[in-house]
Amino acid sequence: MNALLRRIRAAYGLAVARRSALFDLALATITTGVEIGLLFDDGTPVAATPIAVTVLAGSALLARRRAPLTVLVVACAGAAVLVPLGYSPGGAPVVVALASLADLRERSVSVAALVPTALFLQSASISSLPVSIGAWALGSYLQTRRRYTRALEDRAATLEREREQLDQIAAQRERTSIARELHDIVAHSVTVTLIGVRGARDILPTEPRVAAETLERVEINAEQSLAELRRILGLLRTPDNGAQWRPQPSLDRLDELVSEYRTTGMPVRLEITGTARPLAGGLELSAYRIVEEALTNVLKHTDPTRVAVTLHYGRTHLRVTVEDDGGGGGGAEGGGGHGIRGMRERAAVTGGSLDARRTADGFVVTARLPVAEIGEVEDEA
Repeated sequence: MNALLRRIRAAYGLAVARRSALFDLALATITTGVEIGLLFDDGTPVAATPIAVTVLAGSALLARRRAPLTVLVVACAGAAVLVPLGYSPGGAPVVVALASLADLRERSVSVAALVPTALFLQSASISSLPVSIGAWALGSYLQTRRRYTRALEDRAATLEREREQLDQIAAQRERTSIARELHDIVAHSVTVTLIGVRGARDILPTEPRVAAETLERVEINAEQSLAELRRILGLLRTPDNGAQWRPQPSLDRLDELVSEYRTTGMPVRLEITGTARPLAGGLELSAYRIVEEALTNVLKHTDPTRVAVTLHYGRTHLRVTVEDDGGGGGGAEGGGGHGIRGMRERAAVTGGSLDARRTADGFVVTARLPVAEIGEVEDEA
């Protein structure tokens, strides 16, 4: 593809170069013809010398893109040769060369050349000052127009590159979000399943009915986790694949989540304070996943006698707290996992913050997530 694009650009550049060369040839031919017509329109006898000088000056216009200042000097020299010989040149090559210089070189160079050229044409009675200034103004306008067009093209190219970069950043953020979702789902599912299977194995000889109920809950949890995995993996497919995805979990399902951990033997309770209200979907998902990850860490690393999950709906923030008395290892960051890091990332995505620290007898995770302000004022302590 890159080779094809290079060939297309090369072919386009060649076509532009050919078109420019043809234009310069036509311009030089027309200018020479006009100058010869002006040279002999007053009845002056036709001679070879003025025609040769005029053709030479007009032919120099073929190099106007490469050396416009030199072309202007040659055109002025041709006119300067004809005047002492008694001829009256029209100054067409000089005017065209002056406009080309103003079009193709910096403004300072063209202005410096304009003054002596205009004075020469005026003093030699070839053309008036308005003609010289008009030619220079026309060339300056063409230069300004071309630079403006080029600036628009450069800006469009820059915006296209920025759009591609933003698309790449958005794709990277989406991949990070999906990876975070997969981590939370897999960590929760595997942990709950492992604890449930171990518990069922321990009580199977003495209480087979309880063991069967535990395994049934493990099966239900595994099915739910598989459904979540299918939903997340469906995001990686094309949006028109017709996949039916489950809604993402929200705080309305927090009771179910706590019940799942309670069935594993974890003494966990849920408390909600403040005025509960619907929140943005992304914020509810982040809060749900933070609670899920914190409980998973407690289940994996500690054996607590008390685990408290508290949601406080404040005026401007939702405060999520998960605290246990399992001896301080429930969320240790030194364990090599990504649980606390993932929770902090989820809090940061919503514009909030997360604190995870050991306490005297356990571990506490506290997240503050900003929400839309409501009229009532509540304690945010």
